[in-house]
Amino acid sequence: MTNSIVRPQPFWLDKYEYPFSSKYFEVGPHKLHYIDEGKGEILLFVHGTPSWSFDFRNVIKSMCKTHRCIAIDHIGFGLSDKPKVYDYSTQTHSKTLEKFILEMDLSNITMFVHDFGGPIGLDVAIRHPERFKGFVILNSWLWSSEIEPDYIKLKKILNSPLLPFLYRQLNFSPKFILPGSFGEKKLNSKLKTQYTKPFANSSERYGALAFAHSLRDDQDWFEELWQKRSIIQDKPVLFIWGMKDPVIKAHYLKKFESGFPNHQTVKIASAGHFPQEEEPEQVIHGINEWLKRNK
Repeated sequence: MTNSIVRPQPFWLDKYEYPFSSKYFEVGPHKLHYIDEGKGEILLFVHGTPSWSFDFRNVIKSMCKTHRCIAIDHIGFGLSDKPKVYDYSTQTHSKTLEKFILEMDLSNITMFVHDFGGPIGLDVAIRHPERFKGFVILNSWLWSSEIEPDYIKLKKILNSPLLPFLYRQLNFSPKFILPGSFGEKKLNSKLKTQYTKPFANSSERYGALAFAHSLRDDQDWFEELWQKRSIIQDKPVLFIWGMKDPVIKAHYLKKFESGFPNHQTVKIASAGHFPQEEEPEQVIHGINEWLKRNK
């Protein structure tokens, strides 16, 4: 449940970029950070790796004028607790999101998912379809990539004994993978700080490493979710896709579109993996137009 704990926001947080009040939700002995801004129908934002609710900030600043915008930080990310001993599996993140939705009694939700937020959030929706009105999906997936040539190459890295060193000692994911996934507009140093500082110490990097392990270990689970998509596939979906994504490429979008017939798509030619960070105005415009058509 939520509690009244007050925590000072970290010194490095750019409060101009992220002008939101911090709230916390209890997950056992740990605290999950979230923001809850505005009033109206619920927009729920579920981030991927190695990011946090910060990457949706521009969308939230606009949409909270007309909607209730709720965005979480998974345990191990953002302003949430980052325990050394914790089950950071993707399935656990999904169960935590489920707990959050049920205990907060959220309903009629339009859920925004990006990257790992896709399988995490859509897994909850498959289990509780009655609570969801529709989905906005940005550069994500919901199936096994085992036979993908790019994944086969990536798996060699995922199996490397050097991977924990890269993630835990070099903060490899936010320092290198995240900015390297952008399209035409590159991440400036000021904003990059907002993505690296949540993982300032090696003891705070277990969550990001676990997502890398999930890519190696959870392909069968991702495929199971795809096979269950019929439970939610008639709900309205907006795909917003950065077409210069070097990892989750355009053919992922085509597969998603084939599996969710009640969809509309906004393709952002200049954006890479983080369209909400790279081209927020285009993303916001696409969302507003879609919401108007799906009142």
